[in-house]
Amino acid sequence: MPAKDRTATTMVSRNRPPTDSRPKSRPKKIDKVLQNGQSNSKFKQLKKSTKMDVHSLVVWKHPILTLDYFCKEVVCLSKSFVKKLICYKLYVLLALLVISTPIILLYIEGPHLPILIWAKSKVVWCLYWLGLGVLSSVGFGTGLHTFLLYLGPHITSVTLAAYECGGLNFPEPPYPEQIICPDEVDSAWIASLWNIMLKVRVEAMMWGAGTALGELPPYFMARAARLSGRPPDEDKEDLIEFEELLKKEKHPETMTLVDKSKLFVERLVKKVGFFGILACASIPNPLFDLAGITCGHFLIPFWTFFGATLLGKAAIKMSIQVLFVVVAFNETLIASVLDIVGKIPGVGKKLQAPITTFLENQKQRLHAKKDSKGTNIAVKLFDLFVLSMVLYFIVSLINSMAQNYYKRNHKTSKKRLSD
Repeated sequence: MPAKDRTATTMVSRNRPPTDSRPKSRPKKIDKVLQNGQSNSKFKQLKKSTKMDVHSLVVWKHPILTLDYFCKEVVCLSKSFVKKLICYKLYVLLALLVISTPIILLYIEGPHLPILIWAKSKVVWCLYWLGLGVLSSVGFGTGLHTFLLYLGPHITSVTLAAYECGGLNFPEPPYPEQIICPDEVDSAWIASLWNIMLKVRVEAMMWGAGTALGELPPYFMARAARLSGRPPDEDKEDLIEFEELLKKEKHPETMTLVDKSKLFVERLVKKVGFFGILACASIPNPLFDLAGITCGHFLIPFWTFFGATLLGKAAIKMSIQVLFVVVAFNETLIASVLDIVGKIPGVGKKLQAPITTFLENQKQRLHAKKDSKGTNIAVKLFDLFVLSMVLYFIVSLINSMAQNYYKRNHKTSKKRLSD
C-alpha cells in the first residue's frame, strides 16, 4: 500500500469514533430516562396519597380500603407482639405453665375438682369486669363508658333485689340469668347500705382496676417521647396538645377555662406527686389522661403513678360511685321520684306508667312469678341501646386501626422517597 493511502486510512480511523463507544452511551441515556420515570412515578404516588384525608378513611366512606388497612394493622400488631414475646421467653413459658396447669387439672377427676370449678368461675367473673374497665378507660375515641352500660345497671339490679327480698343471701356472683329471692333471709345479709356495697365490692373493684390499667398507655407514650428527646409524631395528638399547653403557660392571658383546668391538674401532679395523682384519680375526672401524660413527661416512677391511680380508682372512686347508685335506687327515693314525675302536667302519667310497669315486672321476676324472658319494652330498648353502642365501638376500633396503619405507612413512604 502506498504511503499516501496509509496516511489517509490512519487519519480516517482516528477521526471515526470507536465502534464500542456507541452502545455504551445508550444504556446511560436509557438509565437516566428510567430513573427519571421511576422518580416521577414515585412522586405521583406520593402526591396521590397526600390527597386522602386520614379522617375520611372510615367504613362508611371507603369500606374495602378501610377493612384492608385494618387487617394489615392487625398483622403488624401481631408480628410486633410475637417479637416482644420472644424477647421474654422464660416469662412466657412460666405464664403458659401457670395457666395450663389448672386447665389440665379440670379434666382430671379428684377432690380438687370442686375447688377448681369455684376458682374458675371467680377468675372469669373478675376478668370480665377487669376487661370492661380497660375498655371504659381506653375507649378508642368512642366515649364508650362501661359503668353506665354494665356496672351501674348491675349494681342497680342488686340494690332493687336487696330491698325487695329483704336480704342479700341470693347466689354469689357470677349470678344466673336472674336473681331469685331466697326462701329465708340470713340475718347476716339483711338489706342495708353496707351489705349491698359488700355484695358488689368484687366487681366494682375489678372494674376500677381495669380503668387504672387503661391509663397506662398515655404514661408510657409520654415517657418514651421524653427519653428519646425527639418531638412527638403527628399522630400523637395528646402529646402535641400537652406541649402546646406548656407553651401557653408562659402567656396565661391567652388561655381558656379548659386550658387553665388542664394546667391546674398538671401542676398538682407535678408538685404534689403521689397524693396529687391520688386526688385526681379518686374523683370523676375527665382530664385524668393529662395526669398520665404529665407523669410520663416528668419521668415520675411507674409504681408511684400506677399505685396512686390503682388506689384512687379501684378503692376510693369506686366506693363513691357505688354509694351514689345504691342511695339513688332505694325504694323510698324511687317512690318519691315517681310521684314527682307523675305530677308533671300533660306527660307525667305517660312517663310514670312504663317505669312503674318495669319495676313491677322486675319484682315479679325476683319472686319467680314471671318468666325471665319477659317482653317489657324498657328491657328491649336498653338491650338495643347496649347492642348499638357495642357495634359503634367495634366500627370505631376498625376505623382507628385502619387510620393508624395509613399514617405509619404514609410516613414511611415519605421518608423513603426523601432519602
